Amino acid sequence: MATKRTNYKKVYLKHFGYGDQDFVPCELCESGAAEVHHVNYRSLGGGNDIENLMALCRFHHDLAHAGGLKEDFLQDVHDQFLNQ
Repeated sequence: MATKRTNYKKVYLKHFGYGDQDFVPCELCESGAAEVHHVNYRSLGGGNDIENLMALCRFHHDLAHAGGLKEDFLQDVHDQFLNQ
């Protein structure tokens, strides 16, 4: 399991040119990201491609998993972030 987790984080870091020790901003609030989140959960068929991975701070990651941030909203925000 750790290998899969590492792989998708590496996909995200590499795409944006971040190093392991770089500051990675939350795509919603720009504070420090704590997690790389699957917009569409892997358990529901989401992949480890950059279009499905977004960096979130602990607050927003927990909120997303609690259902407080819907997938379509997260995808819209992430799409805008990818197109900057």
